[in-house]
Amino acid sequence: MRVLTFLAALSLSATSALAAEEPSGCDKFKWPIERERTALTAPDRAKLPSGAEQAALPASAITLGLVAPAEAKLPTPPERAPKDGTFAGFTSIKAPKAGLYTVSLSSGAWVDVVQNGHFLKPVAFSGATDCDGIRKTMKYELSAQPFVVQISGAKDNSLSIAILPAQ
Repeated sequence: MRVLTFLAALSLSATSALAAEEPSGCDKFKWPIERERTALTAPDRAKLPSGAEQAALPASAITLGLVAPAEAKLPTPPERAPKDGTFAGFTSIKAPKAGLYTVSLSSGAWVDVVQNGHFLKPVAFSGATDCDGIRKTMKYELSAQPFVVQISGAKDNSLSIAILPAQ
């Protein structure tokens, strides 16, 4: 019985420690996020349904509509399986210019950037809770080839995405 009590206490403290490690507040991002945050909260964001194709990178952020994962028809199965009750979606960009870009989300979700049939790994990642308008931002090196941004595991049926040249 003592062993079970000890294990339960150990499990609870480990969970609390993990939650405490997540940074909170806009000043906790690893690089300045004001440009991305401004784009993600702009009132004139284009609203796109899941699966929308874009001829080029949008000038500002978009709000992407999301659906149940089974309905999303993501072009590539996500690297992390979505939990039940979450939402997913994607958008494709046909003609980006090569370079380093930030991909930023207004709320928590899993992001896969797929180019030439391969998952791209972010060059850098930063995220924080309790920052109105932005939850995380990643930097990706993109080639001048079409790519897809896939979202999964989102708690809401839409979120805003900003894909901007890194500064």
